[in-house]
Amino acid sequence: MTTDQPFLALTIGNTCTSVATIAGDEISKQKSLNSSETSAIVEHSIKSWKALESESPQIIISSSNESANNAISAALADQTSRQIWQIGEDVPAAIGQHLDPETITGIDRLLNAAAAWNKFNQACIVIDAGTCVTIDFVDGEGTFHGGAIAPGAHMQLEAMYKGATDLPEVEFAAPLQEAFGKNTAQAMLQGVFHGIQGMVRQLSEQYAMRYGAYPRIVATGGDSETLFKDDELIEEIIPNLQMQGIAVSVRHTMTEKDA
Repeated sequence: MTTDQPFLALTIGNTCTSVATIAGDEISKQKSLNSSETSAIVEHSIKSWKALESESPQIIISSSNESANNAISAALADQTSRQIWQIGEDVPAAIGQHLDPETITGIDRLLNAAAAWNKFNQACIVIDAGTCVTIDFVDGEGTFHGGAIAPGAHMQLEAMYKGATDLPEVEFAAPLQEAFGKNTAQAMLQGVFHGIQGMVRQLSEQYAMRYGAYPRIVATGGDSETLFKDDELIEEIIPNLQMQGIAVSVRHTMTEKDA
């Protein structure tokens, strides 16, 4: 595989799986599917793989969902007769790390950090609002320092519904633009929505004080638009940040192999 050879990339999360074609820095034909729908993911991936204008192109997976990854990887390997590359094992995330020894960090967080550093080349805070909300810090030298992990919006609402007999099942959405939730569902949305925003603001200030300067703040993840599109703290929302991290990491690995 060369640095400019197109390949198929998958990001397998706890809730959603995305499939895209990557050629150099260009990401195209990205589609998201439910991570539990293994057959649909494999079918779409095989169709996309066959459409690539390359001889037996590579398939590369980034996963934070081990069971789904095992099933999808096995099916793809069987149907393509290819060794499926895994980010973190076959392709390292292209970001330095300053963490406690033997810490296992989600590859999605490292790829987000790699993409943000590659894009901005400056200290940044990366927020990923998905199944969980992560708020991570990358310093001005391109080193990932970790951050914080909290339940995502849907997880919080589900926990309230299952943990309290009088609270209803509520789908996540931005609450009404009022100071008070006038009914139970709106009160739950107010708590979750503003709770996540407040957590992000508090941690961003904490990171900035520790670093001694205010970093650039970017967001990604399925709930990022709902949570942050009108938040002046967030400077940019980048929906495909993890895919960008795969592109950066593959290019970095292939360049080192060619050197």
